[in-house]
Amino acid sequence: MGALTDPRGYWDDLTATEQWVTAAIGLIVLGLVLLLLTGILSPSYFLFLFGLAGMYALLSFGLNSQWGFTGLINFSVAAFFGLGAYGAALMTGSNSPIAGGYDPVFGVVVALVLAAVVAVAIGIPTLRLRTDYLAIATLGLAEVVRLIVRHESQWTNGSAGIRGIPTFFASWPVLGTFPDVMPGLEIELVPGSPIVLGYSFWQQSLNVALLLVFLGGSFAVLRRAQRSPWGRLLRTIRSDEDLAKALGKNTYSYKMQAFVLGSLIMALAGVFYAHLNLFVDPGRLDPITTFYVWVAVILGGSGSNRGALLGGFVVVAIREGSRALNDVSWLPIEGAPIRLLAIGLLIILVMRFRPQGILPPQRELIWPSAVDDAAPSRPDRGVREAKGGGSDD
Repeated sequence: MGALTDPRGYWDDLTATEQWVTAAIGLIVLGLVLLLLTGILSPSYFLFLFGLAGMYALLSFGLNSQWGFTGLINFSVAAFFGLGAYGAALMTGSNSPIAGGYDPVFGVVVALVLAAVVAVAIGIPTLRLRTDYLAIATLGLAEVVRLIVRHESQWTNGSAGIRGIPTFFASWPVLGTFPDVMPGLEIELVPGSPIVLGYSFWQQSLNVALLLVFLGGSFAVLRRAQRSPWGRLLRTIRSDEDLAKALGKNTYSYKMQAFVLGSLIMALAGVFYAHLNLFVDPGRLDPITTFYVWVAVILGGSGSNRGALLGGFVVVAIREGSRALNDVSWLPIEGAPIRLLAIGLLIILVMRFRPQGILPPQRELIWPSAVDDAAPSRPDRGVREAKGGGSDD
């Protein structure tokens, strides 16, 4: 009710950083709209990129629940992503050496169960030890999974990968035939630059709908968990595990729960990728995938769900946006080295000028009703600038 009567609206209720991020996102959206209207960017390709960005956001959610909430160093993001992708692909792919032909929903269940079992197996011997042992164990796990997927062709089809993966809604009524029955449209808002909406566009629209369900569900669960007593205890473990033990808490059990939760979300991202790309191979299990996800979490702000979401989209924007540099003839190097250079430079700048990340979790830790009920002593600009200093830290 206060937001409706406040003449400043929502904008003045944001911190300076949140205003800057909102303005930047607005400019990017405006630029994308212009690219779509002029026909430079295909609508179906844009939806594919959106799905790829959402996949990295899901991976960032998973790592954020482990590192951002609990302080668990996990260097096997690519491994759990691969377990999810291959779990779904082996159950549904046409050239699967194990099964194939099952409903994608069954593939989701198999992928999540596989990720949970592996997470528990790696967590049992390591979570009672210091964090650096977990880092070493997960680093080894990532390499073990990659090598198994690449070389055990009787289980995974080896380097040839799994093909013939159906779309997620292929066997569903109505949705399964949705792209086929939708008409092809050609819209020309700008003369000479028609926008074609065909089969691939409608298919990518279903992928985006599935992504939004996965993202929305994961975000809601993590948001609820972060503000709950369970989440507060996880932050205590991250800050001072000995204190949590002194309070009589079984920190091993809570760390295991956080580790498994994050692994399940990473596997969910793998499931989505399998049905987005319709093909999986060992190349996606390279350590660079883990590196990109760590960059996303650090960039957005450790412990911040909003930050993890933002970081995932920023990483994909840099990755895919730099591909256009390959067409610039006067550049002395190709786009791939520039991509890594840009991400490395971005991390340096963030750690130097904004070590807490772009969107730290200050507002996410408090129930909105706790602020609303504080009136008339409620700060003029909410919980973000509680002591009148104008700082958004």
